[in-house]
Amino acid sequence: MTIMKHIAIIGAGITGLTLASKHKKAGHNVKVFESQNRTGGVVQSKRINGFLLDFGANTLNVRLKKTKKILEDHNAWNSCLDANKLANKRMIVRDGKIIDLPHSFPSFITSPFLSIKGKFRLLLEPFISRAKNSEQETVASFISRRLGKEALMYGANPFISGIYAAKPESLNLKQAFPKLWDIEKKYRSIILGMLKLSKKEDNPNLKKARLISYHQGMEELVRNLSISINDEIFLRHSVQKIFPDKGRWGITFKNESDEIINEVFDEVYSTIPSHKIPTIDWSGIKENEEILKLSSAPHYPLALVYLGFKKENINHPLDGFGFLVPEVENLKILGTLFSSTLFPGRAPDGQILLTTFVGGERNPELANLPESSILSLVKNELTHLLKIKGDPIFVEIKKWKNAIPLPDQGMQERKKIAENLSIKNPGLFFRGGHLNGVSLPNCLDPQSF
Repeated sequence: MTIMKHIAIIGAGITGLTLASKHKKAGHNVKVFESQNRTGGVVQSKRINGFLLDFGANTLNVRLKKTKKILEDHNAWNSCLDANKLANKRMIVRDGKIIDLPHSFPSFITSPFLSIKGKFRLLLEPFISRAKNSEQETVASFISRRLGKEALMYGANPFISGIYAAKPESLNLKQAFPKLWDIEKKYRSIILGMLKLSKKEDNPNLKKARLISYHQGMEELVRNLSISINDEIFLRHSVQKIFPDKGRWGITFKNESDEIINEVFDEVYSTIPSHKIPTIDWSGIKENEEILKLSSAPHYPLALVYLGFKKENINHPLDGFGFLVPEVENLKILGTLFSSTLFPGRAPDGQILLTTFVGGERNPELANLPESSILSLVKNELTHLLKIKGDPIFVEIKKWKNAIPLPDQGMQERKKIAENLSIKNPGLFFRGGHLNGVSLPNCLDPQSF
């Protein structure tokens, strides 16, 4: 028989909502504290002048069976919206022009994505030996070692900027891409290992992955996750202090009326972003000096620039997911999504929506420029790359001061600290993108370390 616990969840982002729903279904009493006036954290959608903008994640790639099960359990599977089949077509900039990435072996042979030398080096991957000590290997080192330097420059570099707005030299392979690290460890070759895994009967992956969103944007997922726990979510409730209280956990918080209230819980889960951890007084907690180390996850500023155009003013078919920009190309933008190609309803009829990313680790100073300067540099580069005529008919810019926590070389240490704090302080747990990874599947299924 399950003993009902009184559980506090700090933060109503995707991780917090999922944890709250899970504990409520297990029969526990749950209370979610959210300092903002909305749930979802960085997952936000907004419709402006007929354009539907996603300020956080734009898509959810459902590869795992367990991710599908979580969505089904929250009535968020049948209502999802599949991306246009053109989304399978990805592009990068090479030599100042947008080119298609290969999607099959024949297209790999003919694509200008890599030089002949670069392609030959990549095909040698099955013959490369595994690393002996790879715990601290960076993504850059791994790709260069296994696939070659050209694959690093024109493959991994733009790919990493598209996921983390970061450089592959800064990311720890085991933390950023644990499956790749594990495949090399078990099978030596990435190519051969993935072939073997695809044939396993207990493969955790779906037979066919689905790239999805929702009719009202990704925030519709947030609403689905919140439905079963709406009564347990307390918005504009800011946690001030967390402290041990006679074998349980006391929380001091300020409610929407600015009243200071104390409440006691059996368990407390912190799911707030790394950079917000110091805003709470962790009073009397064993080894509480270690808690501040959890706030050391590096974050870089990022600006998202949304531009709407009339279709006839763009002389590019926009027939794909979008394009990414390798650092070696020396452009200021990181890449652009063809948002109105990906899903219907993102732009009014006869118009298109582009979402461009600026800043990140590559050029953090650009994300802090005045909006007029950011708009100017984006317009200049997109005009050349997409052959645009005239000015946009719609402009919106969203700035994130602390965008994406990076899985850097210190992430494993932060995980150990979080685990140790839970051992020393039973009933206190830490979860979130800075520890579990920032992908939506990770946030929907936050694991212990």
